[in-house]
Amino acid sequence: MAKNLNWQDEYWLLVMQLYLRKPVGVKPMYSRDSVFLSLELHIVPEQLFARQCEIAHLETPRIERMWEEYSRNPKRLTRAVQMLRSMIGFNNAGDFYDGVDVVETFEHDFRPLEGEERLMPISLVLILDLYFRLTPPTMVRETPEVQELARKMKVPVELIVDVLDVFQYCDPYLKRRDVIIHPLLQPCQQIWGRYGNMDTQKLASYAVQLMAYYQ
Repeated sequence: MAKNLNWQDEYWLLVMQLYLRKPVGVKPMYSRDSVFLSLELHIVPEQLFARQCEIAHLETPRIERMWEEYSRNPKRLTRAVQMLRSMIGFNNAGDFYDGVDVVETFEHDFRPLEGEERLMPISLVLILDLYFRLTPPTMVRETPEVQELARKMKVPVELIVDVLDVFQYCDPYLKRRDVIIHPLLQPCQQIWGRYGNMDTQKLASYAVQLMAYYQ
């Protein structure tokens, strides 16, 4: 595994707590709990997922010792985690990162969009995946796939339809000539720039992983 400058060995306790959360096992890379821990530690979800896999396979003597100490005693692990958080300034990021340059990358993808707090950049990725599976006439509230995505994301169907319409202005193949002024135009353009030329199967696979956040 590539070295991560943000990683500290004490974080194993937090990852083990995540792993032992019911149902016990490796949590999906983009599950809500996994993402929240990633945001807290400023460590990409992929690396925390890899750490969980190390725990699952008891890959090192250190992990084996932690497993023996905490796997059957969740209360002891909870106390250890609480002590860790109090010692290193968790939930007080201003103090913990005082004097430290924190370069955010993936964090922005999991934060509400300015002007539309019901959506995040990852939400737009999911809607873009749906966009490529529909045609413009089917990008309406009556379409079952649109209703299903709205249900999973717990947002109004109209919001999904609205974003699908904005993506039509980002699509160079449609060549929309009318002008649109919309608060989501820039975020949609940014997502299109990142994923609009991606192989649709790869985008669909990524969307399946991201959907774990909403489950």
